[in-house]
Amino acid sequence: MEEYTASEERYNKMKFRRCGKSGIKLPLISLGLWHNFGDNDDFENARNILRTAFDNGITHFDLANNYGPPYGSAEKNFGKIFSQDFKKYRDELIISSKAGWDMWPGPYGDFGSRKYLIASLDQSLKRMGLDYVDIFYHHRPDPETPLEETMGALDQIVRQGKALYVGISQYNAEDTAKAAKILKEQKTPFLIHQPRYNMMDRWVEDGLLDTLEKIGIGSIVFSPLEQGILTSKYLHGIPEDSRAATEGSYLDKSQITDAVVKQVQQLNEMAEKREQSLAQMAVSWLLKDERVSSVLVGVSKVSQLKDNIEAINNIDFTAEELRKIDEILKE
Repeated sequence: MEEYTASEERYNKMKFRRCGKSGIKLPLISLGLWHNFGDNDDFENARNILRTAFDNGITHFDLANNYGPPYGSAEKNFGKIFSQDFKKYRDELIISSKAGWDMWPGPYGDFGSRKYLIASLDQSLKRMGLDYVDIFYHHRPDPETPLEETMGALDQIVRQGKALYVGISQYNAEDTAKAAKILKEQKTPFLIHQPRYNMMDRWVEDGLLDTLEKIGIGSIVFSPLEQGILTSKYLHGIPEDSRAATEGSYLDKSQITDAVVKQVQQLNEMAEKREQSLAQMAVSWLLKDERVSSVLVGVSKVSQLKDNIEAINNIDFTAEELRKIDEILKE
């Protein structure tokens, strides 16, 4: 592939939003490397997706230690692409990684101990060929490790110069407030929370978004399309090549009920009236709330990425549209 030079117009269309009360602004759309960047995936396709993202003003690439498959391969492949294409643009990029899920065998490769988090980030930096990440997250709550230890590890990581900011993922409102208090006492730059959130999964509305606003932390939401349900893919049931039919680990066939298909069809009619695809409307619906700093999208094709980016051009909803979406999803 020829040498990459980023588009000179990369900042012309993308909109940015301040992340909580920090100095960081994030693009409304960020790129997640959870799927499609592993060793089993097409390397040149992955590279094209990353190039297209940056050419369209997506400055934030989101990874984790166990993204792949196999574990670690998304970071390794990103590292190769970074060294070939993005090294000269490092200061224009926000690169994040995480640890908290199982990564290697034995008791020190999972959850939230200081030993695991620090060792994991060292491995991640090596795989990606980076001196530091911009954001390092604890990937999920650990009910057995004291919060002081986990937050202390995040503080140490910043003091070592291995991350500029820290974040947490999937913590509830109460534990988020506790984590924020510990990090504030340590003067650790707590930037962001990464929760799962979409039209069909709204747990963050039961206090978490209010808590983040109160303590001045941004949010970046993942699974905006409910693993593909909120796209045109399942309008007529389950296609043979879909994730539900072929994989089943993140989206099971049993989730695509007749009732869900009916809901998706009704939402799709609404999206058409708004002159959007259903996927675009699902992303826009999240961005209507200023407390959502950015939406993380995962794509397998450049065309899907471009479709998602278009969502930022229409993020206003009437009260009637919002009422109707709630009505459809309550049925």
